[in-house]
Amino acid sequence: MWVLPAPLVEALAMSAVRFRLPLVVTADTDLLEELLRIAAAAGTQVDVAPDAVAARARWSGAPLVVVGADQAAGCVHARLPRRQRVVLAGCGPAPGFASAESLGAEYVLRLPEAEEWLLRRFGALFGDGSGRVIAVLGGRGGAGASVLAGALAVTAARDGRRALLVDGDPFGGGIELMFGWEQVDGLRWPALASTEGALDPVALVRSLPARGDLVMVSFDRGAPLSLPPAAMAAVLDAGRRARDVVVVDLPRRLDDAAVAALQGADHTLLVVPAELRATAAAGQVAKAVALHCASASVVVRGPAPGKLSAAEVAEAVGFPLAGLLESEPGLVRSLERGDAPASGGRGPLASLCRRVLADVFASSSSAVAA
Repeated sequence: MWVLPAPLVEALAMSAVRFRLPLVVTADTDLLEELLRIAAAAGTQVDVAPDAVAARARWSGAPLVVVGADQAAGCVHARLPRRQRVVLAGCGPAPGFASAESLGAEYVLRLPEAEEWLLRRFGALFGDGSGRVIAVLGGRGGAGASVLAGALAVTAARDGRRALLVDGDPFGGGIELMFGWEQVDGLRWPALASTEGALDPVALVRSLPARGDLVMVSFDRGAPLSLPPAAMAAVLDAGRRARDVVVVDLPRRLDDAAVAALQGADHTLLVVPAELRATAAAGQVAKAVALHCASASVVVRGPAPGKLSAAEVAEAVGFPLAGLLESEPGLVRSLERGDAPASGGRGPLASLCRRVLADVFASSSSAVAA
Protein backbone atom coordinates (compact mmCIF):
# COMPACT_ATOMS: atom_id res chain seq x y z
CA MET A 1 0.00 0.00 0.00
CA TRP A 2 1.23 3.47 -0.91
CA VAL A 3 1.68 6.02 1.87
CA LEU A 4 1.22 9.72 1.18
CA PRO A 5 3.95 12.09 2.40
CA ALA A 6 2.72 13.89 5.49
CA PRO A 7 3.42 17.43 4.13
CA LEU A 8 1.28 16.67 1.06
CA VAL A 9 -1.63 15.42 3.15
CA GLU A 10 -1.39 18.46 5.43
CA ALA A 11 -1.28 20.94 2.53
CA LEU A 12 -4.27 19.37 0.83
CA ALA A 13 -6.25 19.30 4.04
CA MET A 14 -5.58 22.99 4.72
CA SER A 15 -7.01 23.91 1.30
CA ALA A 16 -10.47 22.84 2.51
CA VAL A 17 -10.65 25.29 5.42
CA ARG A 18 -12.42 28.15 3.64
CA PHE A 19 -15.19 26.17 1.90
CA ARG A 20 -16.46 22.62 1.58
CA LEU A 21 -14.62 20.54 -0.98
CA PRO A 22 -15.15 17.06 -2.37
CA LEU A 23 -13.55 14.49 -0.08
CA VAL A 24 -11.10 11.95 -1.51
CA VAL A 25 -10.25 8.97 0.71
CA THR A 26 -7.18 7.13 -0.58
CA ALA A 27 -3.56 6.34 0.21
CA ASP A 28 -2.85 5.26 -3.38
CA THR A 29 -0.60 7.95 -4.85
CA ASP A 30 -1.31 6.93 -8.46
CA LEU A 31 -5.06 7.21 -7.91
CA LEU A 32 -4.68 10.47 -6.01
CA GLU A 33 -2.66 11.96 -8.87
CA GLU A 34 -5.45 11.08 -11.31
CA LEU A 35 -8.13 12.55 -9.05
CA LEU A 36 -6.19 15.76 -8.43
CA ARG A 37 -5.69 16.22 -12.17
CA ILE A 38 -9.39 15.74 -12.94
CA ALA A 39 -10.42 18.05 -10.11
CA ALA A 40 -8.04 20.74 -11.35
CA ALA A 41 -9.49 20.51 -14.85
CA ALA A 42 -12.96 20.94 -13.33
CA GLY A 43 -11.81 24.05 -11.50
CA THR A 44 -11.79 22.77 -7.93
CA GLN A 45 -9.50 21.30 -5.30
CA VAL A 46 -10.24 18.29 -3.13
CA ASP A 47 -9.98 17.52 0.56
CA VAL A 48 -7.77 14.44 1.03
CA ALA A 49 -7.92 11.86 3.79
CA PRO A 50 -5.52 8.90 3.58
CA ASP A 51 -7.81 6.54 5.53
CA ALA A 52 -11.18 6.17 7.23
CA VAL A 53 -9.94 7.56 10.54
CA ALA A 54 -8.86 10.81 8.93
CA ALA A 55 -12.04 10.94 6.82
CA ARG A 56 -14.54 10.53 9.66
CA ALA A 57 -14.76 14.20 10.70
CA ARG A 58 -15.26 15.34 7.09
CA TRP A 59 -17.32 12.45 5.79
CA SER A 60 -20.86 13.75 6.29
CA GLY A 61 -20.26 17.39 5.34
CA ALA A 62 -18.51 16.89 2.00
CA PRO A 63 -20.64 17.56 -1.12
CA LEU A 64 -19.16 14.44 -2.76
CA VAL A 65 -16.99 11.60 -1.46
CA VAL A 66 -14.65 9.61 -3.70
CA VAL A 67 -13.31 6.51 -1.94
CA GLY A 68 -10.30 4.78 -3.43
CA ALA A 69 -10.51 1.03 -3.90
CA ASP A 70 -7.60 0.72 -1.48
CA GLN A 71 -9.70 2.22 1.34
CA ALA A 72 -13.13 0.68 0.63
CA ALA A 73 -12.77 -2.14 3.17
CA GLY A 74 -11.36 0.25 5.79
CA CYS A 75 -14.30 2.62 5.41
CA VAL A 76 -16.76 -0.25 5.78
CA HIS A 77 -15.00 -1.58 8.88
CA ALA A 78 -14.93 1.92 10.38
CA ARG A 79 -18.76 1.99 10.14
CA LEU A 80 -18.83 5.45 8.61
CA PRO A 81 -22.38 6.81 8.33
CA ARG A 82 -24.39 5.93 5.23
CA ARG A 83 -24.76 8.92 2.96
CA GLN A 84 -25.58 9.86 -0.62
CA ARG A 85 -23.09 10.94 -3.30
CA VAL A 86 -20.38 8.37 -2.57
CA VAL A 87 -18.24 7.13 -5.46
CA LEU A 88 -15.86 4.17 -5.42
CA ALA A 89 -12.89 4.66 -7.76
CA GLY A 90 -9.73 2.84 -8.70
CA CYS A 91 -7.03 2.56 -11.33
CA GLY A 92 -6.50 -0.70 -13.19
CA PRO A 93 -9.16 -3.38 -12.62
CA ALA A 94 -12.59 -2.01 -11.72
CA PRO A 95 -13.34 -2.01 -7.97
CA GLY A 96 -15.58 -4.85 -6.83
CA PHE A 97 -19.33 -4.24 -6.76
CA ALA A 98 -19.56 -6.08 -3.42
CA SER A 99 -17.34 -3.42 -1.88
CA ALA A 100 -19.49 -0.70 -3.42
CA GLU A 101 -22.67 -2.19 -2.01
CA SER A 102 -21.16 -2.52 1.47
CA LEU A 103 -19.93 1.06 1.30
CA GLY A 104 -23.20 2.44 -0.05
CA ALA A 105 -21.49 3.83 -3.15
CA GLU A 106 -23.78 5.01 -5.93
CA TYR A 107 -21.15 4.62 -8.67
CA VAL A 108 -18.10 2.49 -9.36
CA LEU A 109 -15.46 4.14 -11.55
CA ARG A 110 -12.39 2.83 -13.31
CA LEU A 111 -9.85 5.52 -14.13
CA PRO A 112 -8.75 6.93 -16.48
CA GLU A 113 -11.66 5.59 -18.56
CA ALA A 114 -14.30 7.33 -16.42
CA GLU A 115 -12.47 10.65 -16.04
CA GLU A 116 -14.91 12.56 -18.30
CA TRP A 117 -17.83 11.53 -16.06
CA LEU A 118 -15.96 12.52 -12.92
CA LEU A 119 -14.87 15.82 -14.48
CA ARG A 120 -18.50 16.74 -15.04
CA ARG A 121 -19.40 15.56 -11.53
CA PHE A 122 -16.73 17.76 -9.95
CA GLY A 123 -17.68 20.69 -12.18
CA ALA A 124 -21.35 20.40 -11.29
CA LEU A 125 -20.54 21.02 -7.64
CA PHE A 126 -19.42 24.59 -8.35
CA GLY A 127 -21.37 25.59 -11.46
CA ASP A 128 -22.07 24.29 -14.94
CA GLY A 129 -18.44 24.39 -16.03
CA SER A 130 -19.31 26.45 -19.10
CA GLY A 131 -16.43 28.75 -20.00
CA ARG A 132 -16.68 31.97 -21.99
CA VAL A 133 -15.26 32.12 -25.51
CA ILE A 134 -13.92 35.49 -26.71
CA ALA A 135 -12.84 35.95 -30.34
CA VAL A 136 -10.41 38.75 -31.24
CA LEU A 137 -9.48 40.03 -34.69
CA GLY A 138 -8.07 43.15 -36.26
CA GLY A 139 -9.88 45.69 -38.39
CA ARG A 140 -6.73 45.94 -40.51
CA GLY A 141 -3.34 44.29 -40.62
CA GLY A 142 -1.13 45.15 -37.66
CA ALA A 143 -4.02 46.44 -35.57
CA GLY A 144 -2.78 44.64 -32.46
CA ALA A 145 -5.40 41.88 -32.21
CA SER A 146 -2.87 39.20 -31.26
CA VAL A 147 -1.47 41.39 -28.50
CA LEU A 148 -4.96 41.99 -27.11
CA ALA A 149 -5.86 38.29 -27.33
CA GLY A 150 -2.70 37.31 -25.50
CA ALA A 151 -3.21 40.00 -22.88
CA LEU A 152 -6.79 38.87 -22.23
CA ALA A 153 -5.63 35.31 -21.60
CA VAL A 154 -2.76 36.46 -19.38
CA THR A 155 -5.03 38.77 -17.38
CA ALA A 156 -7.64 36.05 -16.90
CA ALA A 157 -4.97 33.68 -15.58
CA ARG A 158 -3.52 36.37 -13.29
CA ASP A 159 -6.99 36.87 -11.83
CA GLY A 160 -7.33 33.17 -11.01
CA ARG A 161 -9.37 32.07 -14.03
CA ARG A 162 -8.30 29.01 -16.00
CA ALA A 163 -7.51 30.32 -19.48
CA LEU A 164 -6.96 28.78 -22.90
CA LEU A 165 -5.40 30.90 -25.66
CA VAL A 166 -6.08 29.61 -29.18
CA ASP A 167 -4.07 30.80 -32.18
CA GLY A 168 -6.49 30.84 -35.12
CA ASP A 169 -4.27 32.68 -37.61
CA PRO A 170 -2.16 30.22 -39.67
CA PHE A 171 -0.13 33.09 -41.14
CA GLY A 172 0.42 34.95 -37.89
CA GLY A 173 3.80 33.37 -37.17
CA GLY A 174 2.67 31.47 -34.06
CA ILE A 175 1.33 33.34 -31.07
CA GLU A 176 3.64 31.34 -28.79
CA LEU A 177 6.51 33.53 -30.04
CA MET A 178 4.90 36.47 -28.25
CA PHE A 179 5.16 34.51 -25.01
CA GLY A 180 8.57 32.96 -25.57
CA TRP A 181 6.97 29.51 -25.38
CA GLU A 182 8.67 27.94 -28.41
CA GLN A 183 10.46 25.39 -26.21
CA VAL A 184 7.51 24.61 -23.91
CA ASP A 185 6.43 21.00 -24.39
CA GLY A 186 2.94 20.26 -25.67
CA LEU A 187 0.83 19.70 -28.76
CA ARG A 188 0.49 22.31 -31.50
CA TRP A 189 -2.13 22.62 -34.23
CA PRO A 190 -0.48 20.10 -36.61
CA ALA A 191 -1.20 17.36 -34.06
CA LEU A 192 -4.82 18.48 -33.61
CA ALA A 193 -5.81 19.46 -37.15
CA SER A 194 -7.22 16.03 -38.03
CA THR A 195 -9.70 16.15 -35.15
CA GLU A 196 -13.29 15.61 -36.29
CA GLY A 197 -15.21 14.47 -33.23
CA ALA A 198 -15.35 15.67 -29.63
CA LEU A 199 -12.12 16.02 -27.67
CA ASP A 200 -11.66 14.90 -24.10
CA PRO A 201 -11.27 18.26 -22.30
CA VAL A 202 -9.07 16.83 -19.54
CA ALA A 203 -6.76 15.11 -22.01
CA LEU A 204 -6.59 18.20 -24.22
CA VAL A 205 -5.57 20.54 -21.40
CA ARG A 206 -3.03 18.04 -20.13
CA SER A 207 -1.42 17.75 -23.58
CA LEU A 208 -0.99 21.47 -24.34
CA PRO A 209 1.87 23.87 -23.54
CA ALA A 210 1.08 25.36 -20.14
CA ARG A 211 2.31 27.67 -17.44
CA GLY A 212 0.15 28.06 -14.36
CA ASP A 213 -3.50 28.59 -15.24
CA LEU A 214 -2.73 29.43 -18.88
CA VAL A 215 -2.60 26.81 -21.65
CA MET A 216 -2.18 27.45 -25.37
CA VAL A 217 -2.87 26.02 -28.82
CA SER A 218 -0.52 27.57 -31.37
CA PHE A 219 0.88 26.97 -34.83
CA ASP A 220 4.49 25.93 -35.14
CA ARG A 221 7.05 27.11 -37.68
CA GLY A 222 6.33 24.24 -40.10
CA ALA A 223 4.58 24.44 -43.44
CA PRO A 224 1.44 26.64 -43.53
CA LEU A 225 -1.55 24.67 -42.30
CA SER A 226 -5.11 25.07 -43.51
CA LEU A 227 -7.06 24.56 -40.33
CA PRO A 228 -10.28 22.52 -40.72
CA PRO A 229 -13.34 24.12 -39.08
CA ALA A 230 -14.17 20.83 -37.33
CA ALA A 231 -10.83 20.93 -35.50
CA MET A 232 -11.39 24.52 -34.40
CA ALA A 233 -14.91 23.72 -33.19
CA ALA A 234 -13.69 20.67 -31.27
CA VAL A 235 -10.90 22.59 -29.52
CA LEU A 236 -13.21 25.46 -28.55
CA ASP A 237 -15.87 23.07 -27.28
CA ALA A 238 -13.35 21.16 -25.14
CA GLY A 239 -11.88 24.46 -23.95
CA ARG A 240 -15.29 25.76 -22.96
CA ARG A 241 -15.84 22.64 -20.83
CA ALA A 242 -12.40 22.61 -19.22
CA ARG A 243 -11.50 26.30 -18.81
CA ASP A 244 -13.14 29.47 -17.53
CA VAL A 245 -12.03 31.63 -20.47
CA VAL A 246 -11.11 30.71 -24.04
CA VAL A 247 -9.57 33.51 -26.12
CA VAL A 248 -9.12 32.86 -29.84
CA ASP A 249 -6.97 35.09 -32.04
CA LEU A 250 -8.42 35.19 -35.58
CA PRO A 251 -7.20 36.41 -38.98
CA ARG A 252 -8.78 39.48 -40.55
CA ARG A 253 -9.58 37.54 -43.72
CA LEU A 254 -12.02 34.95 -42.42
CA ASP A 255 -11.36 31.35 -43.40
CA ASP A 256 -13.68 28.44 -42.55
CA ALA A 257 -12.00 27.83 -39.20
CA ALA A 258 -12.35 31.51 -38.26
CA VAL A 259 -16.03 31.41 -39.17
CA ALA A 260 -16.46 28.34 -36.93
CA ALA A 261 -14.76 30.24 -34.11
CA LEU A 262 -17.00 33.29 -34.55
CA GLN A 263 -20.07 31.11 -34.54
CA GLY A 264 -18.94 29.49 -31.29
CA ALA A 265 -17.87 32.69 -29.55
CA ASP A 266 -19.85 34.39 -26.82
CA HIS A 267 -18.39 37.76 -27.80
CA THR A 268 -16.11 39.16 -30.50
CA LEU A 269 -13.71 42.08 -30.18
CA LEU A 270 -12.63 44.00 -33.29
CA VAL A 271 -9.41 45.99 -32.77
CA VAL A 272 -9.24 49.21 -34.81
CA PRO A 273 -6.48 51.85 -34.83
CA ALA A 274 -7.89 55.38 -34.52
CA GLU A 275 -7.07 56.23 -38.14
CA LEU A 276 -9.33 57.03 -41.09
CA ARG A 277 -8.28 54.24 -43.47
CA ALA A 278 -8.14 51.71 -40.65
CA THR A 279 -11.69 52.64 -39.66
CA ALA A 280 -12.90 52.26 -43.24
CA ALA A 281 -11.24 48.85 -43.54
CA ALA A 282 -12.65 47.76 -40.19
CA GLY A 283 -16.14 48.64 -41.36
CA GLN A 284 -15.84 45.99 -44.08
CA VAL A 285 -14.50 43.42 -41.61
CA ALA A 286 -17.33 44.23 -39.21
CA LYS A 287 -19.92 43.39 -41.88
CA ALA A 288 -18.38 39.95 -42.33
CA VAL A 289 -18.16 39.40 -38.57
CA ALA A 290 -21.80 40.40 -38.04
CA LEU A 291 -22.92 37.55 -40.30
CA HIS A 292 -21.55 34.98 -37.87
CA CYS A 293 -21.47 36.52 -34.37
CA ALA A 294 -24.44 37.88 -32.44
CA SER A 295 -22.37 39.88 -29.93
CA ALA A 296 -19.46 42.10 -30.97
CA SER A 297 -17.81 45.35 -29.95
CA VAL A 298 -14.84 47.44 -30.99
CA VAL A 299 -11.61 48.26 -29.18
CA VAL A 300 -10.07 51.48 -30.49
CA ARG A 301 -6.28 51.70 -30.35
CA GLY A 302 -4.56 55.04 -29.98
CA PRO A 303 -2.92 57.35 -30.71
CA ALA A 304 -5.26 59.22 -33.06
CA PRO A 305 -3.11 61.27 -35.48
CA GLY A 306 -6.20 62.77 -37.14
CA LYS A 307 -7.94 63.37 -33.81
CA LEU A 308 -10.62 60.72 -34.44
CA SER A 309 -12.37 59.95 -31.17
CA ALA A 310 -13.03 56.39 -30.04
CA ALA A 311 -16.77 57.05 -30.19
CA GLU A 312 -16.48 58.22 -33.81
CA VAL A 313 -14.53 55.12 -34.79
CA ALA A 314 -17.07 52.82 -33.12
CA GLU A 315 -19.96 54.60 -34.79
CA ALA A 316 -18.33 54.32 -38.21
CA VAL A 317 -17.56 50.63 -37.72
CA GLY A 318 -21.06 49.91 -36.49
CA PHE A 319 -20.21 48.10 -33.25
CA PRO A 320 -20.52 49.32 -29.65
CA LEU A 321 -17.35 50.65 -28.06
CA ALA A 322 -15.70 48.18 -25.67
CA GLY A 323 -12.84 50.48 -24.72
CA LEU A 324 -9.91 52.61 -25.75
CA LEU A 325 -6.41 51.15 -25.73
CA GLU A 326 -3.99 53.99 -25.18
CA SER A 327 -0.39 53.94 -26.32
CA GLU A 328 1.86 52.01 -23.94
CA PRO A 329 5.56 52.92 -24.07
CA GLY A 330 7.88 49.94 -24.01
CA LEU A 331 5.21 47.37 -24.97
CA VAL A 332 6.75 46.50 -28.36
CA ARG A 333 10.20 46.17 -26.81
CA SER A 334 8.95 43.83 -24.08
CA LEU A 335 7.13 41.67 -26.63
CA GLU A 336 10.34 41.34 -28.65
CA ARG A 337 12.01 39.99 -25.50
CA GLY A 338 9.32 37.31 -25.20
CA ASP A 339 7.55 38.96 -22.26
CA ALA A 340 3.85 38.07 -22.38
CA PRO A 341 1.55 41.08 -22.91
CA ALA A 342 0.03 42.48 -19.69
CA SER A 343 2.14 40.05 -17.65
CA GLY A 344 2.95 42.79 -15.15
CA GLY A 345 -0.72 43.45 -14.48
CA ARG A 346 -0.29 47.21 -14.88
CA GLY A 347 -0.70 49.77 -17.65
CA PRO A 348 -3.46 50.61 -20.14
CA LEU A 349 -3.49 47.15 -21.74
CA ALA A 350 -3.95 45.26 -18.46
CA SER A 351 -6.62 47.73 -17.31
CA LEU A 352 -8.56 47.36 -20.55
CA CYS A 353 -8.40 43.56 -20.33
CA ARG A 354 -9.78 43.56 -16.79
CA ARG A 355 -12.71 45.74 -17.90
CA VAL A 356 -13.43 43.58 -20.94
CA LEU A 357 -13.37 40.36 -18.94
CA ALA A 358 -15.61 41.85 -16.27
CA ASP A 359 -18.10 42.93 -18.92
CA VAL A 360 -18.11 39.52 -20.63
CA PHE A 361 -18.72 37.65 -17.39
CA ALA A 362 -21.31 40.18 -16.21
CA SER A 363 -23.26 39.86 -19.46
CA SER A 364 -23.04 36.07 -19.23
CA SER A 365 -24.46 36.15 -15.69
CA SER A 366 -27.27 38.44 -16.82
CA ALA A 367 -28.14 36.10 -19.68
CA VAL A 368 -28.31 33.11 -17.34
CA ALA A 369 -30.48 35.03 -14.87
CA ALA A 370 -32.85 36.10 -17.65
